[in-house]
Amino acid sequence: MHPRAVLLGPQAGTAFLPVCDHYSGVEARMRKSLQLQAEMTQEFGACVFDVTLDCEDGAPVGGEAEHAALVAELALGSAPDARVAVRVHPVDHPAFESDIAILAGRAGGRLAHVMVPKAESLDDIERAVRAIDQAGAAGLPVQALIESPAAVHRAFEIASHPRLQSLSFGLMDFVSAHAGAIPGDAMGVEGQFQHPLVVRAKLEISSACHAHGKVPSHGVVTEFKNKDALAEAARKAARELGYTRMWSIHPDQIRVLLEAFAPQEREIEAAAAILLAAASADWAPISHAGKLEDRASYRYHWQVLERAHQTGRRLPVEARGWFQAPAV
Repeated sequence: MHPRAVLLGPQAGTAFLPVCDHYSGVEARMRKSLQLQAEMTQEFGACVFDVTLDCEDGAPVGGEAEHAALVAELALGSAPDARVAVRVHPVDHPAFESDIAILAGRAGGRLAHVMVPKAESLDDIERAVRAIDQAGAAGLPVQALIESPAAVHRAFEIASHPRLQSLSFGLMDFVSAHAGAIPGDAMGVEGQFQHPLVVRAKLEISSACHAHGKVPSHGVVTEFKNKDALAEAARKAARELGYTRMWSIHPDQIRVLLEAFAPQEREIEAAAAILLAAASADWAPISHAGKLEDRASYRYHWQVLERAHQTGRRLPVEARGWFQAPAV
């Protein structure tokens, strides 16, 4: 039995996504993003970030259908092992139905997921799922972007939908929705980790995701030229707020995020040693380095290895086979 199946059971394979979700909406940048993904997949031996092609912010007003057609063409022309997603317009936008018909209808088989922005309720997710299924892409996962105080209030309900894969936090719209009650510096790389209402919203979304086996995805850091600030923000999101994924809006952010979300080498080595010993004991409790280890800790250590693989870290030789064979 594969460790993923032994330790995670029915949830095997559902709670892990690449730690970086890279967004682009301009044609030249979308093409470069897909090219960079292919190059880094070859470099790391795994697809270490998603590329989400953006219709919401990328499409010119009046040219939404043409932009969606371009995005569908790019998705269909991507590499076979690429992870390509799309962000459509909100469910109440006039272009939403057309986006879904074009993207899910033409390229649904090539898409990793559909991102639904400005999700306010479980009904919004259900509406998106129905549209996707009617377009012929039944089973295509949905992700959602929470951007308002009311949506944060409903985060646990939204996260419960079986087709929902991940929730992301839309910082700038969230701050703007408070009519000036939250200062503008709460949208900055430091302020967003200090203002209580913003931190509370992030924690609600993270907690909702973990309660339902979904992936919490931290939003953007707009100061993309300050790599040190980005790295510190990513570490805070991961280590203090429980996020396991984060958005990138510039190619220079991708490697910084991979590094920030990756386990340390000592953590990887310890996790591999414990899991190899556990496998030899048929997953019964063991004593390792003077400590009791059992299924509860095995799950944690397996997740360390999953994260290492997702971020392109080098695994101990004995553990590499777990990421080359089918999880059965």
